[in-house]
Amino acid sequence: MESSGRQVNPVVSKAKKPDFFIVGGRKCGTTSLYSHLKDHPEIFMPRWKEPHFFGSDLHARNFSHQDYLSLFSKAPAHKKAGEASTGYLFSKKAAAEIKEFNSTARIIIMLRNPVEAIHSLHSEYVFEAVEGIEDFEAALNAETRRQREPYVPPPAVPMEFLYYRQWVAYADQVRRYYDLFGRENVHIIILDEFHSKIGLILRDTFEFLGVDQSFQPKLGVRNPNKLVHSRKLQRFLLDTRRPFALWARQIPGNILIRSLVRLNTRNGPRPAMNPELRRRLTQEFAPEIERLGGLLGRDLSHWCKTD
Repeated sequence: MESSGRQVNPVVSKAKKPDFFIVGGRKCGTTSLYSHLKDHPEIFMPRWKEPHFFGSDLHARNFSHQDYLSLFSKAPAHKKAGEASTGYLFSKKAAAEIKEFNSTARIIIMLRNPVEAIHSLHSEYVFEAVEGIEDFEAALNAETRRQREPYVPPPAVPMEFLYYRQWVAYADQVRRYYDLFGRENVHIIILDEFHSKIGLILRDTFEFLGVDQSFQPKLGVRNPNKLVHSRKLQRFLLDTRRPFALWARQIPGNILIRSLVRLNTRNGPRPAMNPELRRRLTQEFAPEIERLGGLLGRDLSHWCKTD
């Protein structure tokens, strides 16, 4: 989860607005798509993924409109410019804010089996020291309590970030963008298909954006699951309530924090989900999956299989 506190160039000459937005969802392959689009010679993507300028119900905007546009100040006029912020799909306000900012913007949405998505999201939150409950099932069971009782996880994040089930209420989230931008301006990518036929999916995406479809980016895993060597050290580094973390973040670009986190990181598979929990969650999400499939006009019944 990218911090929105990075410094950006406040000077913008002939500011270019982004032509398209990858709005989410979280843990649905957006980092890979961002990287592939960034490699395209006719597309400009800023180095900073997840600026989260929109979505005022989730993020306090701590940089200006001018600062945001400065992210695209180096975009050549002939290139399509875009950005990727996964909170825009979950946010109830981001779609309208993007529409007001650029009424002709094109929208890309990536979706994933909700059970797999929240399992992956929990793993990321544990890695980032946002989630203090390391057991996935226990974290899900805590949702009701967290909605009822005051709770500030370390480091402080909006309470809604830990409402895992709400992150994958995809039907209503997609409908917001359909209603505001029109279906013809919203491109849906299903992560299963992105993995199984990535070449075709990328060509379709390039066509949607109006760029050369023959370009073939270098393929590979761009955002593997991350684990930590020491959870105590990770919490020490990332918990902004601690004096060390607050002091270290004053260093330009948080170089010290990033370096120490990198040393404390290893790639590896997340812990397997309890089969019985998977079965229960699959049954729980079946009605939502059916709604989403109907909205998209796609068969997503394979997400409802419990074997």
